[in-house]
Amino acid sequence: MKMSSMGRMGWVLWVVCVAVGSVGAQERPLNVPPEGFTALFNGTDLTGWKGLVGDPKSRAKMNPEQLAAAQAKADEDMRAHWKVADGALEFDGKGHSLCTARDYGDFEMWVDWKIEAGGDSGIYLRGSPQVQIWDTARTDSGAQVGSGGLYNNQKHPSKPAKVADRPVGQWNTFQILMIGEKVTVILNGEIVVDNVVMENYWERDKPIYPTGQIELQSHGSRLYFRNIYIREIPREQGANTLTDQERAEGFELLFNGKDMSGWVGGVAGYRVEDGVMICDPLRGGGGNVYTQGEYGDFVLRFDFRLTPGANNGLGIRAPLEGNAAYVAMELQILDDTSPRYRGWLKDWQHHGSVYGVVAAQPGYLKPVGLWNCQEVIAKGRQITVKLNDRTIVDADIEKASTPKTIDGQDHPGLLRPSGHIGFLGHGDQVEFRNLRVKRLD
Repeated sequence: MKMSSMGRMGWVLWVVCVAVGSVGAQERPLNVPPEGFTALFNGTDLTGWKGLVGDPKSRAKMNPEQLAAAQAKADEDMRAHWKVADGALEFDGKGHSLCTARDYGDFEMWVDWKIEAGGDSGIYLRGSPQVQIWDTARTDSGAQVGSGGLYNNQKHPSKPAKVADRPVGQWNTFQILMIGEKVTVILNGEIVVDNVVMENYWERDKPIYPTGQIELQSHGSRLYFRNIYIREIPREQGANTLTDQERAEGFELLFNGKDMSGWVGGVAGYRVEDGVMICDPLRGGGGNVYTQGEYGDFVLRFDFRLTPGANNGLGIRAPLEGNAAYVAMELQILDDTSPRYRGWLKDWQHHGSVYGVVAAQPGYLKPVGLWNCQEVIAKGRQITVKLNDRTIVDADIEKASTPKTIDGQDHPGLLRPSGHIGFLGHGDQVEFRNLRVKRLD
């Protein structure tokens, strides 16, 4: 997707409020999660929570008896200083942090929070500090930058992009997405942390732990939390195999799940991990990779997984040089639910669209972090795109571009009879697996 006016597309969190209303908003009953989420707080008691015992390193050194004794003492402290009132967790500012009873890996989390004047708190992810919460009117510690930043980062950005806090005493809503080492934070609908590596505070020479508890930080301030929801994101590997039926029908694999064999172009911008082809922004921004072979009429099937706000494209019948959106066809691969695009995204820029030529029907992408299945059928001038078993494009591109394309631009390669198949990286991480193709010509 070509968006030069915005520069490099960062990762932006998938916004479920489009479908269900703001998770933390008053339209929903208190502490009742939307579909796909689980409530971490039931609104009535401290079930599912425990007191804080040390840090990950110190806990790992304890034997079972020591840990049990320390946990019993921490739970006693929890019950003395954390309570439930009016459907919210309240902390009196005198005890220690509150922790989830179990660990989490990759997830999307929603939480409403409120502080008092001079307040200071945070949310630990996988047991590591922290997504910052504080009163922005404070004159110490740099609080004026706003809440939501990854406060303890040293190498990677630690400050939020903007101040999005509501006045002290009012409820705020965090939307946090953590996949791998990277964290995205939206505060009250504003992107404040955009796909930033969260560093391991406890062991600076190591990446953040793959799993860990979520903690509501005690920092000597009265605190309030409610509407705490989580959606776990499974870590799946690529299978990269053909079914018996596909084998019988003549499909072939385009990706071996081990390396970039069979692909040309900007392969240095991609890596292979756990059977998945990853467009990696840390390797020069991704770039374009193409099949060595050329294809005219075909059926292409593949799985893809988006990161927040991710922007990529599928080039078909493309040459190896030039902008595939114009010298061939580019089918959008885009997290079009991201708030980054709200209010200006054109119909022909939604996921699955033939860029600038045919608008796809939106609304069938799975939430960020989950795998989507897509099928593209190119047969002469007819282009069909199916996303998660829903047809989102079925159009004759010659008719769709006559007398002109809907973007008003020239697409001189639109009617090319054949060419390469490629992924068109735009500086964001997007993952692919199970790539298979069947020639129709």
